[in-house]
Amino acid sequence: MEGKVIIISAPSGCGKSTIINAIQERGNVSMEFSVSATNRAPRAGEQDGVNYHFLTTEQFNDLIARNAFVEYEEVYPGRFYGTLRSEVENRCAAGHNVILDIDVKGGVNVSRMFGEKAVSIFIMPPSIEELRRRLEGRGTDAPEVIDQRVGKAEYEISFAPQYDHRVVNDDLEKAVLQTERIILDFLRK
Repeated sequence: MEGKVIIISAPSGCGKSTIINAIQERGNVSMEFSVSATNRAPRAGEQDGVNYHFLTTEQFNDLIARNAFVEYEEVYPGRFYGTLRSEVENRCAAGHNVILDIDVKGGVNVSRMFGEKAVSIFIMPPSIEELRRRLEGRGTDAPEVIDQRVGKAEYEISFAPQYDHRVVNDDLEKAVLQTERIILDFLRK
């Protein structure tokens, strides 16, 4: 049986990676993580092929030209993120469910591409003010980068209605359980 595609998107700092990791640790959902590609430099502790496929801008553009992505986006000027077609197709063909942690525009596009074989979930912040506090609490970005991310988040939230489900992450455990329940219900169809 062919695997299904689980799409989880959110503005930066809304907890989507934390939610995905918690669901994987719980072990109730059979799914494999799709490793996205990017042309940004690795952050401290990130590993190529584990956190992302880290590519040069030239390599990324070459893969775009070869139609090697199911989705890609220039998320910030000169900064690209994308999902390699081979990451999704090979895993699904082997019968594995694939979870995609991707940007909001990419999530909408991939959901359309896979249709009923996919479910899309948008993780919402409780508020823009709380999102700013979370980003500042990370301590990984300069104030101007945080301002840029918060501004982008306000725009990205406008895509939430295009997703199958929306989960407000105001209580992490509740958000994990709600997201897991959505995924399990979808996989049982």
